[in-house]
Amino acid sequence: MSFLVDPVWMTAALLVAVRIAPLFIMAPVLGGADIPVRIRIFLSLALAVMIVAAAGSGIVPAGASVATYSPLGSPGALMAAAASELLIGIALVFGVFAAFGAFLFGGRLLDIQIGFGIANVFDPITRSQGPLIGTALNMLAVTVFFSIDGHHMLIRGIVDSLQLFPPGRSLSELNGSAVVAQFGVVFAYGLMIVAPSVIMLLLVDAGLAVAARTMPQMNIFIVAMPLKVVVGVLTLALSMQYLGPALTRIYGSIGAYWVRLLS
Repeated sequence: MSFLVDPVWMTAALLVAVRIAPLFIMAPVLGGADIPVRIRIFLSLALAVMIVAAAGSGIVPAGASVATYSPLGSPGALMAAAASELLIGIALVFGVFAAFGAFLFGGRLLDIQIGFGIANVFDPITRSQGPLIGTALNMLAVTVFFSIDGHHMLIRGIVDSLQLFPPGRSLSELNGSAVVAQFGVVFAYGLMIVAPSVIMLLLVDAGLAVAARTMPQMNIFIVAMPLKVVVGVLTLALSMQYLGPALTRIYGSIGAYWVRLLS
């Protein structure tokens, strides 16, 4: 029994594996689980092999040779191509970070207004100390993401990215302005998630300020703390039923960012 290995196909699979590896290692969705690094590397390689085998000519151009596609005989050129694919993968993962970072930013903003900012909880997604409401919103976002098959969307997005920007292309062809614009997703969508609670707490602060001026003998600090907690948490709970369109826009921003980056 003999096996024939196409060096161009093998090189393409390795470069694709390098591109998608950051998704399994760094992304808050797939990289947050406590999975050994060897398993993550194996999953990256297995997924890369399946993608290259299924996508075919969309990734490996028809009639491509080792000399024209990725010079396997030149270790330096192959290492440079792998480094470019790694940077492309990191740039793609940044879109996922920005989308889910909106939940942490919105939670932090609400924590500060309510008063929960004085206490942090351990965030199992990022393995760091995080805001209380921000951590809860992030867990909710990850749960909803998997429940609507968002991980399948990421895999389809990876295949589309390989067809838009095949391995071996220069890193200078990326749209760097898309990375800068993606920072706005964190602030805009983060505020959009908690906007009802923020507005209600602003009204509560205004009412307490009037009460403090008209009734100076009342201890506003003692009254404000429990009142703001009740109003903030209750408003956030009531606004959850209207969060569907916001989640759709946040998750959709990942694919839109990938298209802008690679186009």
